[in-house]
Amino acid sequence: MIMTTTPSVEGSHITNYYGVVTGEAILGANLFRDLFAGIRDIVGGRSGAYEKELRKAREIAFSEIEAAAQALGANAVVGIDIDYEVVGEKGGMLMVSVSGTAVRVA
Repeated sequence: MIMTTTPSVEGSHITNYYGVVTGEAILGANLFRDLFAGIRDIVGGRSGAYEKELRKAREIAFSEIEAAAQALGANAVVGIDIDYEVVGEKGGMLMVSVSGTAVRVA
């Protein structure tokens, strides 16, 4: 499956448009990890625990749009947009939302 943020696939022609596909992942932040992130997990201004959670959420969301596109008969998703949000009471949840247009390219 070709997945790209660009509106087309270079060297290919879009033959069919199937519509918008989306994928979301909402993950809870681990309270224990949150409490100690500032002490033991931040190196050079980066938090390895949060980066791992972001990566996991993004992979889940991308898997969802790929499955949705395949179910429609598409072989590519173009115009992908990735959004990150902190949601829930006191920002205790991390949401990654991915959307794009499912297409068939030749």
